Formats: sequence, C-alpha cells, structure tokens
Amino acid sequence: MRYLFIIIVLFCCGHSLSAQDTTIVISSDILTKQNLFYINDTSGWIYHSGDDAAYALPNYNAAGWKTLKPFNISEQSADRNGNIEGWFRIRLMPDTDFRNHSLNFVYTFLSGSAEVYINGKLAGSFGSENGHKKSFQKVNNIIPLLPGFMEAGKPAIIAIHYKNKIPAFPLSLLYHNNTIKIYLELAGPQIYQTLDNYFFYSVLWVTVCTLLALLFWLLAFQNRKEKNILLIALCASCFSISAYTFYAEEVSSPLFISSLLMDVITIISNSFIIILMIALTARIFTNKIPRFVRYCFLAFILMDVYNIAGTYYSDIVYTSSIVIGVIILFYYVVTCWKKIKGAQWAIVSGILCAATFGAIYFISQLLSVVSTFLILSIAFLSFPFFLLIYVSLRFREIIKEVSENAAKLLKLTEEKRLQSLNQQKILQQEVDRQTNDLRTTLDNLKSTQALLIQSEKMASLGELTAGIAHEIQNPLNFVNNFSEVNRELAEELKGELAVGNSQLAAEIANDIKENSEKINHHGKRADAIVKGMLQHSRSSAGVKEPTDINKLADEYLRLAYHGIKAKDNSFNATMKTDFDESIGKINIIPQDIGRVLLNLYNNAFYAVAERRKLLAVSYEPLVSVSTKKSENKITITVSDNGNGIPASIKEKIFQPFFTTKPTGQGTGLGLSLSYDIIKAHGGEIRVETKDGEGTTFIIQLPVI
Repeated sequence: MRYLFIIIVLFCCGHSLSAQDTTIVISSDILTKQNLFYINDTSGWIYHSGDDAAYALPNYNAAGWKTLKPFNISEQSADRNGNIEGWFRIRLMPDTDFRNHSLNFVYTFLSGSAEVYINGKLAGSFGSENGHKKSFQKVNNIIPLLPGFMEAGKPAIIAIHYKNKIPAFPLSLLYHNNTIKIYLELAGPQIYQTLDNYFFYSVLWVTVCTLLALLFWLLAFQNRKEKNILLIALCASCFSISAYTFYAEEVSSPLFISSLLMDVITIISNSFIIILMIALTARIFTNKIPRFVRYCFLAFILMDVYNIAGTYYSDIVYTSSIVIGVIILFYYVVTCWKKIKGAQWAIVSGILCAATFGAIYFISQLLSVVSTFLILSIAFLSFPFFLLIYVSLRFREIIKEVSENAAKLLKLTEEKRLQSLNQQKILQQEVDRQTNDLRTTLDNLKSTQALLIQSEKMASLGELTAGIAHEIQNPLNFVNNFSEVNRELAEELKGELAVGNSQLAAEIANDIKENSEKINHHGKRADAIVKGMLQHSRSSAGVKEPTDINKLADEYLRLAYHGIKAKDNSFNATMKTDFDESIGKINIIPQDIGRVLLNLYNNAFYAVAERRKLLAVSYEPLVSVSTKKSENKITITVSDNGNGIPASIKEKIFQPFFTTKPTGQGTGLGLSLSYDIIKAHGGEIRVETKDGEGTTFIIQLPVI
C-alpha cells in the first residue's frame, strides 16, 4: 500500500564543522490529512559504509559521508560477498507545535535489519537479513519520538545502522533493487489506531478468504465433475494468499522475513487472482477466448513477469496490468450481457462491485482523500463473497434441474408404463394368435411326423417282407411235410392195428408223436416270426424290458439279408458276427433298437450291393456285426466294405430327410430316427468311414 507523502525541506542558515548541516523541520501541518510523512525520500540524508558505534553519536564529524537517501540504496553498495552494511544519518527538528502532539518513527516494508539511534541512544531494532543470520531482535515497528528521545523545537541526529544481504541463487533470478530499499515514515498520534485498523481488516480478509477457500475445496472434492468449483477454489485460495501478504506487509508478520519473497508472492497471487477470474468468467459465460482477449491476456502476463523479474518494481506497470485484467472481465460482461441468467449474475455482481469500490478507493488515494479500510475491504472481499453466492445459486439451480428432470422422468416413465401396458396387450394378443398358429402348425407337424415315421416303418417293413416270407417258408414247409408224413403213418397205423401187429403199431405211433413235436416246433417258430413282424410294424410302448441284444442283432441281420436277397436273387454277401456272450440281457425297447439295427443293416447291404455292381467278380461283399461289453457300456459295431461316405456329406447323414439313395428308394429318416432312438436310450451313435473303403457305425448303450 502506498501513501501520498508531503515533503517539506527547510535549509538552515550557516554551516557547522560537521558535514551534516541540513536540518529537516517537521511541522504538524503536514500530518493533518494523511497523518503520515515519508521521510526516507527527503533530502538531508548522508551515508557511510562500514560499522562503527561512533557513527551514532550526535557530535560525530560526518565530513566525507556521501549524500544518499535510504530509498535510493542499491546493490552497488554491497561488497563482493553480497553483504550491505552502513550508516544513514539525518538531522530532524520537530516544530514547537509538537509540544502538544506525539510524533512516531515508523518502519514499513523493511528488508534486512536496522538499529535506530536518536542522539546516540538506541531507540529500536528491526528485521533480519533476508532470511539469513539474524542481526538484531525485532521489537516493534513504531518508535515514539515525542515525548521521549526528542524535544519539540530542538534538532536531533537520527542514525540508522543498516545491514542486508543480496539473495543467492535461485532467488537472485527474481532479485531487483527495489528489494533493499528502506521505507521510513513519521506518523502522528493516530498511528496506533491506523495499525489497529490494519490488523483488524487484514485478519478479517485472511479469515474470510481462508474459510471460503476451505469450503470451496471441500465442495470441489465432493463434486469433482464440476470443473467450475475447482476454479472457484483456486481463485479463493489466491485471494487468501493475497490477503495474507497484505497482513504480512502492513502488520509485519514474522512469516515473511524477506521483502523479496513478499513482493514476488504478492505479485504472483494477485496476478493469479486476475487470471483465474478471467478463466472462471470465460468458462461460465461463453467458454471461448477471442483474439482480442488473448492479446490483452498476453500483455497482462508480460507486465506481471516484468514486475517479478524486472530490475525495478513499477506501480504503473502493476496498476496497468490490473486495468487490463479488469478490461477483459468487462469485455465478457458486456458481450454476454443478454445471455446472462440465473447464478451467472452473481459473477457479474462480484466483478462490478469489486471494480466499483476499487475505483473509489483508488480515486480517493489520488485525491489525497482519507479513505477507510471498509471501502478497500468491500473491493477485496466482494468477488469471493459473490463466488459463494454463485455456488449457492448454482447448487439451487442444479437441485431444481434435477427435480425438474426427475419430474419429467417420472412423467415419461408413467407414459412409458402406459405404452408398455398397451404394447403388452397388443403383444399378448399377437402371442395368443401366433401361439394358436404354432399349435396348429405343431399339430400338423406332429401328424406329418407320425405319417413320416409310419412311412419309414412301412418302408422298412416292406424291405422285411421278402426276408420274413423266406424265414416263415421254412417252418411252414416242415409243418406241411410232417403233416403229410403223419397222415401216411396214421393210415399205416390203422392197417397194423387191423392185423393185430401191436409192436409195429407202437413204433408208428412214436414216429407220429415225434413228427407232431417237430410240427409244433416249426409252428412256434413261424409264430415268433409273425410276432416279431407285428412288433416292428406297431408303435413302441416306450417301456424298456430285458432283451438279449446278441439274439436281436443276429435275427435282424438275417431278416435284412433275406430281404435284399429277395429283391435281387443274384445277390450274395458274407455275414460275419462276433457276439460277446457275457453281455446277457440289457434293458432296452427291443422294437426301437431293432429298427435301428435293421436300418444300419439295410444301409450296409445296400452299400455292398452298389459296390458289387461296380467291381463285379473282383469284389466280395462283407457285412460284419460285433458286440462287446466294457465296464458300464455295450458297444455294437456294424461294418461294411462298401463305397464309404464322402467327407463332404459325413456331417449331414444324421439330418432328417438327408439321403444318398436315388429318389423313391429312401425317405432320409432312417439315420435321423436311429440317432433319436439311441439318444433316448442315453447312448451314442457315431460313424467312421473312408471313401472307397467302407463304413463303420458304432453304437454305445449304457448297461442299466
């Protein structure tokens, strides 16, 4: 903070033997407005490097000392190690008006360390050497001059023993001469009230900004998707740091022992306040950065960099950078004025309030009008306060949007529910209709399937007819032949009985008995053949019963062979069987397994018959059947040495209606039904074949 200083320099007539012959007269009139008087930039100061306690004595001969104001000391006064040490002297004389007023000596923005002597007496000590070894103990920033060390109307020698150190790398990169300047003020009786105001408002700024920053950071962590809250938290943090730098400068907080660090942190924090305000405003309003704003923003950054790393700190540059930042903010406010709504007005209000009260305070400083810290506080705290209002309004808008969206969603859900009910009704009607259609189609399919299965049965039955006829012919021939023999023997029996030859009659009777037994045997055989044919032709009851699988396999093998031989009397084939007698009886549905075996036999005989047509005499047809028991499985193998099955159609043979036979010679359901029957028994059926060498069907049934 800078104040307007009034410098009154009065030269006394004549010269003494000392080189310090200029006396600065301090009148109470110069303290009536600002209650302060900058003495570090007035004439009358002399300087000498080094350290000698005699330099503080009022009668010391300071001839040869050079004229140098404390405000103008620079790094040129440092030795090769960067150390600055020397003495400043000035002659002051308070006006007689100060007999009824107090006059105080004030240090502000002090870098380094200093001891103040008045008329050779130590009045106070201040500061440290830019954070290095402490030289003096800092007691207070204010030294009472009247009453105490000086008397009104009498001159006094003020000597200041000053020590400082130019910072080493890397802080030397940010070092500028402004860092080591000494700021001294003379203040009237109201200085303590002024300092109380400094302390109260600086603590108020730090407290408010820190609490807001903590609140915003908490909200930012809780709402990480809201990037605006993060920018607000960063902005509030910069306000908090800036407030603390004000506290450190005005109240001399021990945290900032280096004027260099204080200046740098102050400029950086204030710069980031403007940067974050611009970024936040751009994001909330338009999220766009026009070219004009980019140029202004670049100028703003360059000015701040100049102030941080420049040789001399410039209030003009610093003020100009702030003005540029304010221009950018007002640009967004003006260009987006018609689009601003809701919580965005809080940002606009914060910008306008801060700019208005900041301008009032700045103008009051230019016009040397006493301005209160209240105006400066409003200018400083208005934007953070309106950020809080923005967050509050924004969350209310979010809650309102969520409520409205929830209401819309509820309404939409209800509409969807009603639509869903209507759709369900329509779908239910359509499902019912399609279900009826499917039932009708399914019934038709079942009927068709039954017809197809019956057709397959009749086809296999037709193939069995010739074999059955041949099989049944043998027992019938025996029955007929033995019947004729018995008839002739009966006539002979009558003749022998007539002549009384009982012995021969008894022998004939025994022959008739044996022939009757043979007739009965072959009759039962014919009856069994007929019953087997009937079982094959009728639908299965689905009840498993103990069955001799070897006998079933052998019987259907012979029936299949005689069936194909009846169609082609010239056909001959070798039948080879290898039955495992340890199998015994297993629980199966005999007519179903019989159909499977019959289908496999017919396919085998058909395959060898087709190959016989191609190879004629050089080929001997062979169909073999074997059974084998292993652990809990029964394996039935049916093999032939026919043409085999091509690899291209091997995967299709168990598909319904697929057949390799010419049209009219097969339905394509045999293997498909066989596959289903074996699966229904909990077994497996697979095929092994080589094109041109033969085919083997392997059936595995569980032993239950």
